[in-house]
Amino acid sequence: MKIRISASAEAQLQHGFRFYERQAPDLGGYFLDSLMADIDSLHIHAGVHIQCFGRYHRMLAKRFPFSIYYRIENRIIQVYAVLDNRRSPEWIRKTLLRP
Repeated sequence: MKIRISASAEAQLQHGFRFYERQAPDLGGYFLDSLMADIDSLHIHAGVHIQCFGRYHRMLAKRFPFSIYYRIENRIIQVYAVLDNRRSPEWIRKTLLRP
């Protein structure tokens, strides 16, 4: 299966990169490498994660407090969001269910 990352998920990854890069030199790069490795693992593990909001599978990132929200559509793994778990559940719900 192919993996596609939406423009909004890419923007969220960049936002996380900038946040962690301000915390310590090279931490942003480590963040991106870690999250991309988690996303790449969907080639093996797609579909086994809990479903949230009736639409998305949610995979917890291994090293950072982020979740990866994706769907499997026509044998393509579509990553819709990469969200910080420290945000309020209501904010996460609104972000995911926004048209």
